[in-house]
Amino acid sequence: MPGTELAQQTQIHILYSDHHGWLQGWLRRKLGNHCDAADIAQDTFMRLLGGRRDAARLGEEPRALLTHIARCLVIDHWRRQDVERAYLETIAHLPEPEAPSPETRWLVLETLYRIEAMLRGLPRLTRQIFLLAQLDGMKYRQIADQMDISLPTVKRHMRKAFLACLSLE
Repeated sequence: MPGTELAQQTQIHILYSDHHGWLQGWLRRKLGNHCDAADIAQDTFMRLLGGRRDAARLGEEPRALLTHIARCLVIDHWRRQDVERAYLETIAHLPEPEAPSPETRWLVLETLYRIEAMLRGLPRLTRQIFLLAQLDGMKYRQIADQMDISLPTVKRHMRKAFLACLSLE
């Protein structure tokens, strides 16, 4: 193992040792849940490691970076909870024989999480046009008229949205 890599691992180990307990406590107060706090604290350090950041460049206040990463992960956690809650409410009325299996639920939820993230990543106008077409069933001309934009603009935004959908794999 090269010396710089060993030094970086040592720095990350020290950072983890010095701040993990504090971060987990901060997350527990934010989330009101020890298990989710532990998971997100761990994910925060994994994100830090995955980002290939040099611990020496964290500056005098490494907690600021840890807090920033953790906040983003908490927001993602809440978004996932919202998607899961909506899906479970939707299937709650299904009779037992028609209810999806746990495996199917997991697959559907994973797909919904990816779709939600893709939609969130679209520009506001593109997302709005796409949802009007896909969820409300509006024709492109209707969308153009309603939003007071040109038909080519609607088509351009739909093309951008479809390309984002295709990138989901």
